[in-house]
Order: sequence, then structure tokens, then C-alpha cells
Amino acid sequence: MESKGIIDIEFWRLLAAYVFVIILIIIVKIRKISRERQIVIATLRMTLQLVMAGYILIFIFDHPHPLLTLLIIAIMETFAIYNVYKQMNGHIPSIFKKTIAVSMAGGTLISLFYFNIIVVHFVPWYSPRYFIPIAGMIVGNSMTGITLGAKNLLQSIRDQKEKIEGALMLGATPKTAIKPFVDNAFDSAILPTINNMVGMGIVFLPGMMTGQILSGVSPLVAIEYQIAILLGILGSVSLTVIIFIWLITRFLFNKYAQLGV
Repeated sequence: MESKGIIDIEFWRLLAAYVFVIILIIIVKIRKISRERQIVIATLRMTLQLVMAGYILIFIFDHPHPLLTLLIIAIMETFAIYNVYKQMNGHIPSIFKKTIAVSMAGGTLISLFYFNIIVVHFVPWYSPRYFIPIAGMIVGNSMTGITLGAKNLLQSIRDQKEKIEGALMLGATPKTAIKPFVDNAFDSAILPTINNMVGMGIVFLPGMMTGQILSGVSPLVAIEYQIAILLGILGSVSLTVIIFIWLITRFLFNKYAQLGV
């Protein structure tokens, strides 16, 4: 069934897509990999969350207001920061938690407002039809980047604590002693975004571009948006991780240049 040039997926056909979940459950069961519960929970959560998001977005699109848009962004940021803490596993030092929260909020909001006002330039500035989807992509990718960077750095500090303290005792400054681990953390944070950019258009078509093409938008217009949003994501991930690294290297050591973790 087509509506305004877009194929409207009938309900039973949408249900038919869940056969892939059943196949996956059968495969993990046969291979005795105990992931059935997680697969079922992930599928249910994905379905419920997207249905709820759909109804909420319909309401917000019909009643655009700057406070509503900012509220959604605040919820996104809070959930993203919570998710970073959850993904890092184990005990997270307080200084890491504070730095992650400040970096996520600062890096993503600066990038988001710059991208919306300078690059896309839509009016009004809080238009939820543009603001919320773009925020979702920028915050989501920055969350992944900072998770990888912070996790990598914390693990390196724990594993190489004696080496860092040895360098400090030999006269190295805190910044010099921790530089190899900080560089490695930054590299691990931006690598997924760079890999996405390298493979895009040849290995795969990104979700945003695919969605626009399926909804009838010209591929050239879809490409314009995709290039812009990818550059925005790259900028946001880089800025978020740079703020994190800049802050953590200053607060990780006390005034006697002793490691505080």
C-alpha cells in the first residue's frame, strides 16, 4: 500500500519482520549461548521505546514550543550520561563521573547549536522536526565516543598506575606522564566515527540517508544532509572527547602531582 509515494508497511507485514528475532533465538539456543532473555528484552524495549517516541514526537510536532524542545534535549543528555556510566562497568571514580557529565553536556550542546544555526539554519531555531532528530544523532554518537575514550583511559590508568607514578618520580609532569594513555583514549573514541565515514556510500548507506530516500526525497538532497550530519557528528565526538581529556588531565592529579585514582 502506497501513501503519498511512500510504502506504508501493513501491520501484519511489520509483524513478519520479527521472524528475524525468532531465527536469532533459535540459533543462540542451538549453539547453547544463553542470550535468549537479552534478545527478547532488547526487542521488546526497542519496540515499546520507538512506539512511545513516535506518539511523543507527533504531539511535539503538533505543539512546537522552545521549552518542550529543550526538555527533550535535557532528557536525551541525562539518559546518555547515565548510559555512559552504565557501559563503563565497575566502580567509576567521582572525578570521572563529573568530567563525563560536563564534557557530554558542553561538547554536544556547543556542536548542536553551531550545527543547527550555522549549517542547517532552520527557523524557528527550536523547530522540533529538525532539532530533535539532529540532537539524537549528535548526542548518541558522542555518547559512544566518550564511553570508549573514558573506559580506555580509566583502564589504562589502573593497569599502568606504577608506570605513571614512576614517570612522575623521575621528574615528568602529570601531562607528560599520562600523555600516551590520553592519546590512546582519544584515538579509540574517534575511530568508530572515522570508520563509518570511510565505509559510507560504498560498504553501506547510512540510516538517515536511507530513510530520506525511502520517503521520496531526492538522493542528492539526502546526500547533502548526510554529509552535513556526519561532519556534525565528527565535530561533536571530537569536541566532547577533547573537553573530557582537557578536564581529566587537570583534575586527575592533586597539587603535589599525585595521581588521584
